[in-house]
Amino acid sequence: MGTLATRMAFGKRLMELGAENPDFVVCSADTKACGIEHFGEKYPGREFTFGIAEQDLMGGAVGLASCGNKVFVATFAVFATMRACEQVRTFICHTGLDVTVVGTHTGLQVGCDGATHAAVEDVGIMRSLPNMTIIQPSDSISAYSLADAALAFHGPLYVRLHRNPVPDIHTPDFRFEIGKVYTLRDYGTDCAIIGSGILCAKAVQAADQLNAEGIHVRVLEVPTLKPLNKAPILQAARECGAVVTVEDHNIYNGLGSAVAEVLAEEEPTPMKRIGIQDRFGESTNDVEDLYREHHMTVQDIVQAVKAQMARKAK
Repeated sequence: MGTLATRMAFGKRLMELGAENPDFVVCSADTKACGIEHFGEKYPGREFTFGIAEQDLMGGAVGLASCGNKVFVATFAVFATMRACEQVRTFICHTGLDVTVVGTHTGLQVGCDGATHAAVEDVGIMRSLPNMTIIQPSDSISAYSLADAALAFHGPLYVRLHRNPVPDIHTPDFRFEIGKVYTLRDYGTDCAIIGSGILCAKAVQAADQLNAEGIHVRVLEVPTLKPLNKAPILQAARECGAVVTVEDHNIYNGLGSAVAEVLAEEEPTPMKRIGIQDRFGESTNDVEDLYREHHMTVQDIVQAVKAQMARKAK
């Protein structure tokens, strides 16, 4: 599974689930989003292609869902969350129908596809919509298992997936559960690193480096961004006294904002948000250049942890 992007691992499992469960259909745009563009060839009569017309894509999905179908809609996240935002809001969220919106090509990874295609604000848009649940895997293993969880879910669901392969951080027996927060490292209580998505791998690397330096941190993965499971976050804040959040999304309205809202109301804690610095994506062939520019590297996480430890010591 380690050679697959999260979008392709998710699509691979969804293709397999088509044989096991005949009660869902797929709606596609004119994009190669997650490998389910040939779903209809394998399962005739269960794929509907709308071309470059994302508003119609969402409307068609809602029509199918209103007839009792479980529907998966797949396209680039920029189109799913912005071009079709009104349709997602009014027809999917307001009705509460069983439509899963699969948004791919998120974050700075999309540099080689061009800056306009990099969804850096999609979580913020979806977080503001009532009735919408948001989930995001961190590697191919969790993305593969996430497909089962998405199929079993009822109601509006946004699945946030990524363009390129990333290192696997979970073991092959990992099972994704919506709402669950996972502990990736538990070296100690000097600081808590809370991550979501593909940058969890960098959070783990930072924790391992810090541990070698004698700084012992806890790393939590939050794959369900809405509704947020507050209890593990509050526990980590109380026990560690400092928090660093890590995500490949704008620092506004994503994981960092969600954690800050919880801590501000229930457990004020020194914290730092690592993420995209309120700018659009850029065209590049090397995403690591963008991560360095936005202070999203392993070393940036290490330095943020040390800075928050110093703050809590005052």
